[in-house]
Amino acid sequence: MPAFQTAASLASPAQAATAGGAATGNSVAAATGHASGPALPVPAAWTVKPFANEQVALAPSLFTVNRDRVLNFLHEYPADRMLAVFRINAGLDTLGARPPGGWETADGNLRGHYAGHFLSALALAYAGTGTAAYKTKTDYLVTALGECQEALNATVGQGDPAAPSHAGYLAAYPEAQFIQLEQYATYPTIWAPWYTCHMIMRGLLDAYEHAGNQQALSIVLGMADWAHSRLGHLPRTQLDRMWKIYIAGEYNAMPVVMADLHALTGNEDYLTTAKCFDNTYLFEAAVAGQDTIDGEHANQHIPQYQGYLEIFERTGERRYFTAAKNFWDMVVPHRTYADGGMAGSGEIFGARDVIAETIQKDNAETCCVYNMLKLSRSLFFHTADPKYMQYYERALYGQILSSRKNADSDDDPLLTYFVPVNPGARRAYGNMGTCCGGTGLESHAKFQDSVYFSSVDATALYVNLYLPSTLDWPERGLSITQSTNYPTDPAGTSTLTVTGSAALDLKLRVPYWVERGFTVRLNGVVQKVKATPGTYVTLSRRWRTGDTVEIAAPFTLRIERALDDPATQSIAYGPVPLVIESSATSYQNLTLYRDYPLSRDLSRAVRPGATPMTFTANGLTLVPFYLNTTANYHMYYRRAEPEVVFGSTDTGVANRAGRDGRTFLDEVWDQGPFAHRAAFIRAVADVSSERFGAGELSRQERQALVVAATRADLPA
Repeated sequence: MPAFQTAASLASPAQAATAGGAATGNSVAAATGHASGPALPVPAAWTVKPFANEQVALAPSLFTVNRDRVLNFLHEYPADRMLAVFRINAGLDTLGARPPGGWETADGNLRGHYAGHFLSALALAYAGTGTAAYKTKTDYLVTALGECQEALNATVGQGDPAAPSHAGYLAAYPEAQFIQLEQYATYPTIWAPWYTCHMIMRGLLDAYEHAGNQQALSIVLGMADWAHSRLGHLPRTQLDRMWKIYIAGEYNAMPVVMADLHALTGNEDYLTTAKCFDNTYLFEAAVAGQDTIDGEHANQHIPQYQGYLEIFERTGERRYFTAAKNFWDMVVPHRTYADGGMAGSGEIFGARDVIAETIQKDNAETCCVYNMLKLSRSLFFHTADPKYMQYYERALYGQILSSRKNADSDDDPLLTYFVPVNPGARRAYGNMGTCCGGTGLESHAKFQDSVYFSSVDATALYVNLYLPSTLDWPERGLSITQSTNYPTDPAGTSTLTVTGSAALDLKLRVPYWVERGFTVRLNGVVQKVKATPGTYVTLSRRWRTGDTVEIAAPFTLRIERALDDPATQSIAYGPVPLVIESSATSYQNLTLYRDYPLSRDLSRAVRPGATPMTFTANGLTLVPFYLNTTANYHMYYRRAEPEVVFGSTDTGVANRAGRDGRTFLDEVWDQGPFAHRAAFIRAVADVSSERFGAGELSRQERQALVVAATRADLPA
């Protein structure tokens, strides 16, 4: 594992970015003061709110290693290459720069989208580090995009057939794709023009919100006016038909941007335009709680529900909230792999509760998790329901932490597109110019955005993620420093140190995977808390400088079964998915029950490996998924327990599956852990009787199982 280093350590000495390119020198500039724009108003429907990114500073950790690699890429990659396609379209000098490549080519139908991601990531990098070079580069991009918009504005109404229909248009290609979509053109004749529009608008809005660039707001407001001019007059039937078209009708989070602009300005045209993006056939089904997303393009639709949530925040129309909430429940856990990725075929959602059957070489597009994390945190703001942050941890410590190669590059983002879970899979890194190569930049630039939340009235602090960091909370006169080696320390210990004085409810998340040993110590004294996995525990007091809170969430090994096939399983260690190292393209078989103790402690069957956080089982090596290499791996394996065996005691009875797919041994051990042998024998007797009553065991088999259980000498 590479040594930890902070973004600031990459720079010595710090130098500002040169116009149109990377900063001079080989490193990132030193931190300076922040100059972010005003935050969006807190919606009245929220009960919880986030902190600004600049209020949370990350300390060196597993997360900052690859974050800093991404920040270095943002710092070094020439801005003029991102701008080339815009300048070509506006008739301006490209300054000799070539487009980045990938989907960003001079004639690509999605060109321009990646610059939006790049701009968002730069603004987030500035907010997260305070490094001046990121703001300098952000400002350069915004200025250049403003020049392109002005050049296009100058052609409006001048008789040029290629001119935009309305002032404010900004893209890397003429308006034709938008016109063709209104005529129901399909992919690949056109390619998601409103998706690209969204990425550009989002980048500009992030430049305003996170880097304080006022011109960015002016540019994006012009784009919003143009968007209203295109869509505001179209009939609902036409809009519905447009948004139903595969890929061509994809618009990502356009309603989010338009709702945000309405929140900033109060301009009702922007809210009207946000509602133009209602995708009626899926929206109405979600409101009714009808799961109809099987076969739908996952990332085409996930951001739509974030849009509905924000429309609810602007209007109070409850059906928009209901649609977002119900959709999330259709995805988690019903279409989710062990690492939090989306289950289905390639980019397409699979059927509900069908996991094992969907496993193939192209699974779990990284963009989907990026957008599910956004939706999860937003739903938490409304409900404070712990399930949203439990999924957030699963996906963040699973797929996102595993999506960036552990290598340096100045000209390649080295990010994943798919994160496959098939036997013998390999991760492919790169993705310059693709959607996942863009969202991955943003994900790595904003790891701090969900570590802590506050109640809206600032009387409670939520500690959502155990990640080394410092929260600066001047509103309450507090600073909270979190020290931890999570998720590489199996002790799962995190320590919070308080500076300042205030009365506060401190809410600590109890991870969903905790099986035993979760404890909280306040100034060294163990606290009596009801630590139910998947909830929060609360410490209420007046906090003072020097107070410490130590949280211990010891890692344990656990098995997760695929919903549609209990014999298809994965293993995790605390929050970390483990994968089997193997180039075989068929499932590996694991036999584990014969090594189970009464405590059901999986560590008796899956033994520690030669290095920390690695294990062995049945002669196979399991490693953390966050080791980002191109080696072959197996996320899932097949459980092979052909005969009922209790320790070294054979029964001679086949370990048959029951009606729900679980085997006899599954049903017995699912009742554990067992406090003593008598409890284990009783479980065997109960399951044997149930199976006999269902005609699944003969009388002789039932007797043999109970006799063997009484003879078995299982360790505690």
